[in-house]
Formats: sequence, structure tokens, C-alpha cells
Amino acid sequence: MMLNNIKTDKLQYFNRELSWLKFNDRVLSLASDRDLPLHERMNFLSISATNLDEFLNVRFSGLVGQYKSGVSELSIDGKSPHEQVQATNTQISTLIDTQYSIWGDLSSELKNVNINILKLNQISQEQKASLKQYFLDSILPVLSPIAIDPAHPFPFIPNLGLTMAFVMNGVSKKSKDENLYVILPIPSTIERFIFVNEVEKQKTFITVEDLVELFASDLFPNKKIFDITKFRILRDTEIEIQEESEDLVVFYEEALQRRKRGEVVYVEIENQTSSLLMEFIKNEMNVEDYFVKEIDGILGLESVRELTKINPSSLYSYKKFSPRFPERIREHNGNCFAAIKQKDIIVHHPYESFDVVVQFLQQASQDPDVLTIKQTLYRTSDNSPIVRALIDAAQSGKTVTAVIELKARFDEETNIKFARDMERAGVHVIFGFLELKTHAKATLIVRKENSKLVTYTHLGTGNYHPINAKIYTDLSFFTADQNIAKDINQLFNYVTGYVEPGKMSNISMSPFNLHTTLINEINNEIKIAESGGEANIWLKMNSLIDQNIIDLLYKASSAGVKISIVVRGICCLVPGLKGLSENIEVKSIIGRFLEHSRIYCFGNGNRLPSDSANVFISSADLMPRNLHRRVEFLARIDNKTVHRQILDQIMLANIKDTENSWTLLSNGNSIRKKDTNNSTRFDAHDYFINNPSLSGRGKSIHK
Repeated sequence: MMLNNIKTDKLQYFNRELSWLKFNDRVLSLASDRDLPLHERMNFLSISATNLDEFLNVRFSGLVGQYKSGVSELSIDGKSPHEQVQATNTQISTLIDTQYSIWGDLSSELKNVNINILKLNQISQEQKASLKQYFLDSILPVLSPIAIDPAHPFPFIPNLGLTMAFVMNGVSKKSKDENLYVILPIPSTIERFIFVNEVEKQKTFITVEDLVELFASDLFPNKKIFDITKFRILRDTEIEIQEESEDLVVFYEEALQRRKRGEVVYVEIENQTSSLLMEFIKNEMNVEDYFVKEIDGILGLESVRELTKINPSSLYSYKKFSPRFPERIREHNGNCFAAIKQKDIIVHHPYESFDVVVQFLQQASQDPDVLTIKQTLYRTSDNSPIVRALIDAAQSGKTVTAVIELKARFDEETNIKFARDMERAGVHVIFGFLELKTHAKATLIVRKENSKLVTYTHLGTGNYHPINAKIYTDLSFFTADQNIAKDINQLFNYVTGYVEPGKMSNISMSPFNLHTTLINEINNEIKIAESGGEANIWLKMNSLIDQNIIDLLYKASSAGVKISIVVRGICCLVPGLKGLSENIEVKSIIGRFLEHSRIYCFGNGNRLPSDSANVFISSADLMPRNLHRRVEFLARIDNKTVHRQILDQIMLANIKDTENSWTLLSNGNSIRKKDTNNSTRFDAHDYFINNPSLSGRGKSIHK
């Protein structure tokens, strides 16, 4: 349904792909922020590089595929696939140049903490002599050079694979005057940075590819090497769902193999590569000049994170902190069920420990009064304690149902393994829908208490992933509210048995009424504004793309509704346009932690702080896929204590933040304004680290 009561044009939307690249540019800017510890700046450079790799693997490759297939469908801002490929490729090239400029600065600063990455021309004869034995013993045995000739076709190069190419003299009398091309993939199992020596506390390193080049004559004895270069490829890794697939597991196992051989969409190659090798690699990779980027520096900057492990000194990294464990559960001697039954609990990760979620599941698996456990699993960690708890519960005779989402990008293989492990233990494993991703994060635990069944519910804005929960800001909501339990049980019944939900009291659900609930809330604020009342909307999410929601927010702004949006990544809404969005403020928070929680609040005639606003938490971002093509939840928060914690503390802290915030401008750029006034500066991350705010015992945020 398109909203036709407000006039919009393509200039009133930002392009999704370009907006994402702007987000990654904000991440990268932290790598050059000298107020941050050097250790963390290295991490931000690595994160930016990893983010860009994934963008090239998925989003950019998708655009290239559309362009090559002649797709003419326009983006929200009116660009064709070809125009988007051109625009994004320009920004990608600029972003890469900036990454290497920052890497140059960081390399210099690393010397100040006694870490030096040597270039080939900086290796002394003494260092070369000490490295040679290491090369012969630890590197040479795992290298497999491959000559290219009729008997040896060009080998398969894996995605993100670092590779060297050589040109040397021929191998026979017949071909001695001809060039021989040799390809050498660098195994990913080898450390990227090889220790050289330490002199006066200065630790020196060389990259593995430079080490190979240094001793190429030992790899190719009796050969004359004319030319050498290094390159790295990125492939299309998107998996296209086939509706005719009969067995989803088998399909994904086969698709994962196809992914490894996806079409090459981008090549990064050492600058000053000879035209001979350049043409050879482009032809073999079947890429145009347009998709080749010459690099002045080490290829694959995501690997610089390895250097942060060399000297993890507290002098140049973030000060460590210990996540708090919810006080209410401590007061009940660790009994999660007793604490939750007394009152709903909201837990704010990573400031409060994810261990409470693990403990909740572990207690359920061991409790003889627990009869049934149902859980969705979108992503989790290797050796997951969550999966272990589900297996233990099934082995102890409980009825356990796990909804495993095989379509969780880049976690498909892990999820297949977990599914098989759980099935062997007796867990009922469900793979959801072919056409819908089950993205909701929910757990139901049914417990027998005094001859009655009581259901405990956990809802999360993030995944059941103990590792990510240490760096992602997310919310865990625990409740014994039986109405919420009945609603979430309908969600499970829909996924496991295709039973479409009936009337739900506290939960809205995609692909049914979640979108409608949000529209109704926005329309309510419009009515309040039009009648002269106080109208406010406060939103926090990862991405804002859905055109219907954007158009309605424009209408709300035009009606006088004050709208504050905290969106970490993609935002297609243009703020500050006169007569359309001048009442909308948008900012992005990027800092020590990855903002991931989804919170949707509507003033209902009130300002902050407010006990009467309508507050929701959700697993869904405001994207068409989340609202219409996924199974998601939107939970209304009625408990007064939890309501205040989410709206008057978490949401307000995000709005007040001055130290990690970028304000989005109407031209698509973002500006960061750190507050130099100590009385008004506010760092949301530091606040939650240093104040047990969710327990209500921290200093007031309303100042």
C-alpha cells in the first residue's frame, strides 16, 4: 500500500546502498579519532574493512548482477541498477583510499608502541638470514604453486583469498623463451604478520606475502622470475532461494558449495602491477577494469586486527569493565523463575551480562518442573551454551522445540551443524519457511507450579549469541505475563504448524500486523498534533528503509509531530526538508559498542519523561523485508518499571548522547559534534558502564 495523501518525489529519499557506505565511513572515521585508544582505532579500521568486504560480497554483487541481467527497476531514490553500480563504485574506491591513508597513519603510530611492520626494502641481511630458516621450516611446506598451462588450468581462488602471481621463464627447451605464469594461493591458516626480531623493545614484523616474495628463489629454484604481484578477490556470496526446493537443508548444503564459487565481482591488486600481469589476472577472473582497484599497501585490511593481540596493553585500549548481573535475580539466590514471576525484568546488554539468558536456559534444562522449551535460533556462537542447554533439556526428557533459521547469512553452515546435533539429542528442529526468515528472538518455557502450568517468556532485540552480546547493545525482556506467553506461543505455532495467529493482546507480528501497528501509532500522533496536543515520536533502530513508514513520518512532521530517530546504519529518510521533514532529527550513534536494539516509542500526548507513552521493543528494523518478508515480533511494554527503564533511561540517553553521535544532514552527509562543555557533554556508553541505571539506582539522567 502506497500512501497517496502526501506528495513525495525521488529527491526526498536517500539511496540505500550509498547510505550504507556513509555509515561505514562513520565507522572508519573512528579509526582516525586520536581521542580513542590506538588499539581500538586499529579495530575500527579492521571493522570498516570487514564491513566493506561483506557489502561487496552481497549488496554490490547484487547490483552488478541486476545491471548485467538488464533489470530496470529503480531504487527508492530513482536510480537504475547501472546508475547505482556507478555511484557505489565511486564511493567504494574513495572509501578504500581513505582506509589506506588511515592505515599509513596508524602504521606510524604503531612504531610509538614498539610495533613496526617492515617493507621488503627495509629487511636487513641479518634479518633475512634469521627469517630464511623459518620460511623453509614453517611456510614453504604449506605452499602449493600452480603453473598455468594446458595441463594446469587457472585454479580456483576462494572468496577473500590472498594470492600471488609470478611470471618466469619456461619449463622446457621448447618453451624456454616463453613466459610461464604461476599462481600461488596464500593459505589462510598462516599468520598474516610474521615476527622478525626485537631490538631495544621494538618488535618488527613482515607480512607473509612479503616473506614469500623475499624467498621466492627458494620456492622456485633454477628459475628466473621476471615479475611478481599480489591480488585479492571478492565473490558474489548471496544465496538465491529456489521455491521448488523440497529439502531446505540439502538445498543449503548445495548452495553453500555454490557460494564458494560465486562470480568474481571485485579485485584488489597491488599497485604498480605490470600491464602483463594485470591483463592476465583480469582475463582469468573475467572482470572489467571498472571492478579492479589498485592498492598501495597490504591487501585485506581486516587482518590488521591481528596486530592488536601483540600488545593488548591497557595503556592504549578501552578500560575494561565487568557487566553487571541483574540484582533481582541475585536477591532470589540466582533463581530466574522466582525473580521473573515477582516482576518483569529488562536486561541491557552488554552493560548487564548475557549470562542471565544462559542461566535462564540452563535452569530450565535442569529443572524437573519444566515440561517444555521452545526457542528461535537465528545466530549463536560456536560451542554455544544455549544449544548445549537445549540438548541437555531434550536428553532429560523435556519437550524441546528449536526453530533454526538456515537463511541467516554466513551462519548457514553453523546452523545446519547445530540442527543435526540437536536432532540427534531428541530436539524437535524446525527450519521455518522457505520464503520467510524467522528473525524473531523468543523463548518460551512451560513450568508446572502447584498443579498449574506457568509460562515464562524471553524476548530479545538481538541474537542468542553470548560473544556478540559483549559488544552489541541489545535488550532482553523476561516476563511471566501469561497474555504475552499466549501471543508468543501463536508465533511459534505459526512457524512450526502454519497456524496463522488470531487476536493477540501485547504482541504484533510480521508478516501480519506489525507494520499496521506502527502505522496506527504514527497516525495517532498525527491526530494529536492536528488537534493541538503534544505529539512526539522517538525511534531507535539499525536501518530505516521502508517507504510507507518514511512517507508517514513525513506526514507526521508536516502535521507538527516532533520526531527523534536514532538509526545506526542505513537511513533513506531525508531530515530537515522545509515543509516536509523539518520536525525530524536523525542521528547515528557509533562508538565502543554496536548499537543494535530496536525501540519504538510514541508520546501519546506526552513529552519525555512519560509514563503514558506507548513503548515497544522489537526484533525488526524498519525495512520492507522485516515488515513483510520475515517472522518478527513487536512487543508493547506495559510494566511501569520496565517502561521507565526503556523510555526514560535507554531511549533518553541515546537522544542526549553527544560523544558518539553523528547528526544526519539533508544533503546525506553526517556531522559529528563533540560537546566541549563538561556540564552538557554526555556519553551514553560511559553512562551505562558506570551507572546501574536499569536497577533505578544510578544518578538521574533527566538533567
